[in-house]
Amino acid sequence: MSPDTVAASGSACGASQELVVIEPRHGWRELGLREVWSHRELLFFFVWRDLKVRYKQTVFGAAWAVIQPVALMLIFTVTVGRLPNVGPAGIPYPLFVFAGLTPWTLFASSLGGASNSLVNGEAVITKVYFPRLLLPFASVGSFILDFFISLGALAVVMVWFGRTPTLEILWLPAFTILALVTALGVGTFLSAVNVKYRDVKYMVPFLLQLWMFGSPVVYASTLIPPSLRTLYALNPMTGVVEGFRWALIGGDRPDDLIFLSAIASVVMLVFALAYFRRVEQTFADVI
Repeated sequence: MSPDTVAASGSACGASQELVVIEPRHGWRELGLREVWSHRELLFFFVWRDLKVRYKQTVFGAAWAVIQPVALMLIFTVTVGRLPNVGPAGIPYPLFVFAGLTPWTLFASSLGGASNSLVNGEAVITKVYFPRLLLPFASVGSFILDFFISLGALAVVMVWFGRTPTLEILWLPAFTILALVTALGVGTFLSAVNVKYRDVKYMVPFLLQLWMFGSPVVYASTLIPPSLRTLYALNPMTGVVEGFRWALIGGDRPDDLIFLSAIASVVMLVFALAYFRRVEQTFADVI
């Protein structure tokens, strides 16, 4: 619900006064991004809170941002990496898979956090009004620090294999934003569904496992038959992972994958925001 201010005459009191009328939002008109921006200080507070809670009383702390992708890189290198033609020629497979795992880890962690953000924020949702979108947005934003830490580890791997970035690295922020947009879209939608159906928290890990193997994280997209390439590109993470790799380690720019994936990501986000705003008024009662 959003407060709308209506000027009214206070005839009973003999003087004019201002009434604040709180009305439910109808339809799919507003996505609420302006309201999120107006509460940006509260958004930063939620991001800081999520960071402190995540690493409170942990032994390794932020080092988990490196441990997880490095461990997966080693596992995939000794298993999938032994298969013929699984990666492009001329690129060491450990570097290839780590470059794919870096944006994927950002997406998967952000999605997992966002999908549970409303349920985890039950105490504050039922006590005070604020834009509920702040919670999934803050969950996604809190993993950006982890991403930069893992990006530093990726730089070390590139140096180890003697790979030097080219000017294409300037595209890296664009693909990072695309990964965040995808995580926001799916995570915001699932967070709203999770309020009513708590199966979501059990479904998300399984969904992420399937999604990873449906994205070119551990294999090259060139393995996909040309007849399925357009359908494959509708997976938003296809363009993110392939574009991220291209920006870092070169090769042919996958324009067709990037274009279709970007469109799918934006459409997904708009739909998720519209659905979220549609059901937002019921959160405090259902949660």
